[in-house]
Amino acid sequence: MGFRYEIRLSGSGGQGIILMGIILAEAIGIYDGRYVAQTQSYGPEARGGSSKSEVIVSDEEIDYPKATKPDLLLAMSQRSCDEFYSDLKPEGILILDSTFVTQIPPLKTFQIPFTRIAREKLKREVVANIVALGALTQLTPIISPKAMEAAVLARVPKGTEKLNRDALKAGMIAARKAKKDWMKAEAPPEVPKEDLLDSY
Repeated sequence: MGFRYEIRLSGSGGQGIILMGIILAEAIGIYDGRYVAQTQSYGPEARGGSSKSEVIVSDEEIDYPKATKPDLLLAMSQRSCDEFYSDLKPEGILILDSTFVTQIPPLKTFQIPFTRIAREKLKREVVANIVALGALTQLTPIISPKAMEAAVLARVPKGTEKLNRDALKAGMIAARKAKKDWMKAEAPPEVPKEDLLDSY
């Protein structure tokens, strides 16, 4: 059986989750040249319905286009985190928008305040989804930053290229920091030199 990597993007209606899935699939398929399938579903926005988009990546043709045990889950709302985190593979990665997700499951988790970054650094909350896409390029080897930028710029409205490029960059920087923090937290504590000498 060939390589298969399942990604689920989730959040609330109005957060741009579907557009994220389309851009991610185009980045992987058109610009990185892999087999990819993308599906989506969303509830009624008026009721704060949940929204999800799934992207399957493979090195061969994809026979089943839906995620059953995601390798990566991005949750932009507490509700979507609560609903989907249990589907993740045991070694899967959970990426949260810590602006809205405060109850964290006991999994390998990267917490990045995508919406707060968009609101405070870029003055446009609407690009929180692009900030999140920038973070994905640093937290998974599935997608290259170059392909992501090309896919984003091909999709966004004319005149917003700089804003979206800045949003991608902000997401990449935040993800690198989150990765460093996670590795630091996972590293075994350093034993002071004196203690090492005592053990001989």
